[in-house]
Amino acid sequence: MVDFSLWDILRNLLLAARWTVSLSLIAFIGGGLVGLLLLVLRLSKVRGVDRAVGVYVQVFQGTPLLMQLFLAYFGIALFGIKTSPWTAAAVALTLYTSAYLTEIWRGCVASIPKGQWEAAQSLALNFGEQLRHVVLPQALRIAVPPTVGFLVQVIKGTALASVIGFVELTKAGSMISNATYQPFLVYACVALLYFVLCFPVSLVAQSLERKLHGNRR
Repeated sequence: MVDFSLWDILRNLLLAARWTVSLSLIAFIGGGLVGLLLLVLRLSKVRGVDRAVGVYVQVFQGTPLLMQLFLAYFGIALFGIKTSPWTAAAVALTLYTSAYLTEIWRGCVASIPKGQWEAAQSLALNFGEQLRHVVLPQALRIAVPPTVGFLVQVIKGTALASVIGFVELTKAGSMISNATYQPFLVYACVALLYFVLCFPVSLVAQSLERKLHGNRR
């Protein structure tokens, strides 16, 4: 048993929290870029592409994130590529995030009245110009609150990366708990740090939703 003070526990957990934040940002930004590409492909109405993107979304939404992490960690190795827990976690969470953001944004685009598309077509705009100048600016106002809100799910989802050996907040808490034999104190601190990370994001999402909905009235 190692004698840790409360400050020692918090200090070590804060160091691990940096990796939780880093992984969350990589997954959210990477997933956003991939999700935007998939959204454009899905809206392009190219034969077969819409269905392929739909299958991609269903696969990642219909399987547990834990299983996706295992497949990324052990599956990449089957191709002779040496992978680290960090790489596997980043890849799995990026793909997971992209599937959900694609569906969130597709719903936001679908909420734009059909007349907006028809008006853009009447101006002889091509598909890319319709999206860039007419549809996406309007969809963006609707998409911001749920997109920011989903970041909370990404942050909490990083906890599952501990099962493949990635030392983030949850894994660090488990290691400290095993060393100190103070699981209640350690995991209470872990929960507090997750709350500190997630609560401000939730407040931002709620504030944006009120502000944007108020502007639409």
